[in-house]
Amino acid sequence: MVICAADKVTKNWGGAPVLSELSLEIRERERIGLVGPNGCGKTTLLTLLAGADVPDAGAVHHRRGSRVSLLAQIPDFGPTRTAGDVLAEAFESLLAMKRRLTELEQDMADPALMEKAMKAYGPLLETFGAQGGYEMEAALSRVAEGLGITRLLDRPFGRLSGGERTKVGLGRILLLKPDLLLLDEPTNHLDLSSVEWLESYLQDYEGSVLIVSHDRYFLDRVATKIVDLEGGVAETYHGNYTYFVEEKERRLLAEFTAYQEQQKRIKKMEEAIKRLRMWAAQADNPKMFKRAAAMQKALDRIDRIDKPVLERVKMGLSLDLSDRSGKDVVVLEKVGVRFGERRLFSDVDLLVRFRETVAIVGENGCGKSTLLRMVAEGMPPTDGVVRVGSGVKIGYLAQHDLFPNEELTVLDAFRDAAAVEEGKARHLLAKFLFYGASVFRKVKNLSGGEKMRLRLAQLMHQDLNLLVLDEPTNHLDIDAREALEDTLASFGGTVVCVSHDRYFLNKLFPVTYWMEQGRLTRYEGRYDEAKRKRAELAVKAAAAAAVPGPSPVPAAPKKSASNGASAMPAKTSSASFERLERDIEAAERKLASLDEAMERELDAVRLQQLYAERSVLAAERELLYEKLERWM
Repeated sequence: MVICAADKVTKNWGGAPVLSELSLEIRERERIGLVGPNGCGKTTLLTLLAGADVPDAGAVHHRRGSRVSLLAQIPDFGPTRTAGDVLAEAFESLLAMKRRLTELEQDMADPALMEKAMKAYGPLLETFGAQGGYEMEAALSRVAEGLGITRLLDRPFGRLSGGERTKVGLGRILLLKPDLLLLDEPTNHLDLSSVEWLESYLQDYEGSVLIVSHDRYFLDRVATKIVDLEGGVAETYHGNYTYFVEEKERRLLAEFTAYQEQQKRIKKMEEAIKRLRMWAAQADNPKMFKRAAAMQKALDRIDRIDKPVLERVKMGLSLDLSDRSGKDVVVLEKVGVRFGERRLFSDVDLLVRFRETVAIVGENGCGKSTLLRMVAEGMPPTDGVVRVGSGVKIGYLAQHDLFPNEELTVLDAFRDAAAVEEGKARHLLAKFLFYGASVFRKVKNLSGGEKMRLRLAQLMHQDLNLLVLDEPTNHLDIDAREALEDTLASFGGTVVCVSHDRYFLNKLFPVTYWMEQGRLTRYEGRYDEAKRKRAELAVKAAAAAAVPGPSPVPAAPKKSASNGASAMPAKTSSASFERLERDIEAAERKLASLDEAMERELDAVRLQQLYAERSVLAAERELLYEKLERWM
């Protein structure tokens, strides 16, 4: 059944068409990814579907009684409401029922009101339970922990940062559980663990979801259908993002082949018409004129295929390495940072050598950006030593406050960083998709993606050999991300980067540092490999804590001088061996029982718990087998 439909919707901004007779249907439980270049109208379409704006032509229809929520709409909740209050507002009707139940319980203590109160109490209590009243706290806690906002619950909503408000707003609409959930870049302010939790949550979501995102892994794992918005027109692909990329390329090539074939036919017809007219004129033959006119009519009736654009215009990114730096580019030794009573991290060691590309990942607030600021801006640590090598020239892309003076125009801001004359500056900015009069717009009026493009333009024209990047893919569309990836892959210098874009991390960074619990751990491998190694270490640590310490292994008996025969193990050793065998049998039985339980289990949360329990038990079994091998 269709939840929402856009019927030939048209929307113009400043006289320019953004959406042109666009039609789209969203059905029950569909998970749709909406993709397209920046500025193509994705956010405009979401606001139209949410009812926050009206189309200039066409109509948007919703199923009667359906509820729609848009992430981009974050209302002002007043100065006194906490983030926890904002999340709890999703249960407004249930909380009203709870208050009424409390009133009825008080009435039942009064003999005069007891009978009437009891009649109302039973049905209301049943409705309260059926609508999830007993699961309110658990649901709120699950969402808050998943999005990493538990620490924000007691803080006033009005004093949160923009990113924190967005996360709380996301938590609120997830708890509202609307029939249609509209999400505009939901992963932009989430750390990696929160993004992965959101993927799992949306995969099991009971309503329909329409997501605008440039996170390719996220779209691959969540979306079952992709809508490609370009030139004001939407085209649908029934599959995830990887399928969309392959199918779009196939369709474009087929369209281009059809275009070429049609052009050949048109050219042959035009040549034939030209010859017929020439012969008719030479021979003064009216029949030939009629044939030429008939062919011309046939040519005019052809439904001409527009030449397909095989590749959109991308940013012209290029990085030239200046003089190479010393071998050790960045060195941190026993570095710690404290803000007041709060210790952010301690005993951090980091070594980055020339031409290494290093990624730093971890939860929001763990200190990744602070670490980059110490390297790029010389921020002093509380403890330890930070050294930048000889000959290092740093280009720093901060996550926030990209431009100290946002009153400057795009052109002036660029020329502040790159000393070039105006004509050349405009030519260079055109490579970053700033054309014509757009170079005279003020920086403060640019979108997040445009500001990031401008900052990248500045970096590309500076003399540097070390790039320090803090969330460089934020606000960039997929084409711009791909251009950035290609540029960094060909850069001959050193790169230190903080990012939560897993595709970006896996493609470019063979060394991953993981910041957690105030410590920085180095993993040789890209993000997925580092994640696997980290999980293995966690399982081994859990197993080591759960399993009693190993029995002392008897020393290898010395060989006899006469025949070299080994001495027999003692009786106590034999008893230990038998106990080890019994422990292995018990572990195997428990694993078999867990496997059976996992096959029967339908609840995703309980299945994850069983899987975690099985992982720990499997690690314990491996340790027992290792002991057994030492006995054999």
